[in-house]
Amino acid sequence: MHILFLLLLTPRIAAGNTYGDVSLYRDWAFLGLNEGTWQGVDVPWVYPIAAMFPMLAAALFGPAQYMLGWFLLCTVLNLGAVLALLTHPAVRFGWQAAYLWLLLTAILGPLSFSRVDGLSGPIVVVGLVLAASHPAIASAVLSVATWIKVWPAAVVLALLMSSRAWLRVLVAGMAVSAFMVCGVLAGGGARNLLGFIQAQGERGMQLEAPLTTPGLWQAVLDMGTHIHPNFAITTMEIRGGLADPVGALMNPLLAVTVVLISLLILAATRRKTERLDLLLVGALALVSAMIVFNKVGSPQFMIWLVAVVSVGVAVNGWRWAVPAATLVVVAILTTLVYPLLYMQLLIGLNPGVAALLTARNALVVMLLGWAVLKLVGIVRPGRTHAEAPVTTRLVAPSNR
Repeated sequence: MHILFLLLLTPRIAAGNTYGDVSLYRDWAFLGLNEGTWQGVDVPWVYPIAAMFPMLAAALFGPAQYMLGWFLLCTVLNLGAVLALLTHPAVRFGWQAAYLWLLLTAILGPLSFSRVDGLSGPIVVVGLVLAASHPAIASAVLSVATWIKVWPAAVVLALLMSSRAWLRVLVAGMAVSAFMVCGVLAGGGARNLLGFIQAQGERGMQLEAPLTTPGLWQAVLDMGTHIHPNFAITTMEIRGGLADPVGALMNPLLAVTVVLISLLILAATRRKTERLDLLLVGALALVSAMIVFNKVGSPQFMIWLVAVVSVGVAVNGWRWAVPAATLVVVAILTTLVYPLLYMQLLIGLNPGVAALLTARNALVVMLLGWAVLKLVGIVRPGRTHAEAPVTTRLVAPSNR
């Protein structure tokens, strides 16, 4: 699969060009290396500071071969994810999960190999697999991923609440975060440390976001909304009509949903349920909520779901058939909309493409519903230890 994408990228690599957002990553990396202006330290940035690490790693190949460096970095991390799925003793359905991971990576290839999310995804896979036997190490790995792209914070939260070794999880995560913060402060970037949070708050409802769907159809039917380019962060947003009040509700709705899901996870810890199972369901619920109740709806967000669902399949097999099959359809629809048919939606507001996007968004909401119902099922009286599918618990090695 990786050889196929390398062949597809070869003309761009040979010409010294990049693909997708990798051009931005190259500019940011060499702006720091050549001019000493570092994103997230000297100037505000849309990403957490650790996102600069892979961008600098790819820069080792030089500006002309930056795309090759980025592709090889993706390949190494994907290999690590596959090996984690195949070799860890907590995993019973490793090869099925590995094939699912590769299939979904292939379908989302235009995004997997051109976005930071394509790097954070395999790191989260490794972290989730390690959670069964080494929760502190898993917390450190997931915290590093969080400082590359914010979304793994949802997985860290699920791990913290579901693990019996929660104190070690907390200390490991805080240690990683302290290292990142101290690095930024040492560089004089205190004012830009959390710039990525402020950048998200200033955004409007992105064209592809799940809850932008009503506003999108208003635009398609010419009923008061319009597409507005946000040149500062190179996104397309829906303005006017329902989009503006819905956008104002996103952050409160996300906060309330995260709290409710967290309460469900905490309640589930009082039941006789396997902690790894609880971690995975809780992580899927929180990650799905971060997508559904988000003003941003970038297509690469589907990679978040791929990471969690792949590990869910690795541990639970057919018990996760519904989210696995749903995610395959979500990935296909996502790639159809972006990049294949995106211009027809952007310029012509094609109702057929809007329908594909609507179906994709509905399936993402369904994934959130599936995970929440699973959590409710764990909390509900009558759930017994015997019903749990695995025997691995989230404990520190010394307690095993």
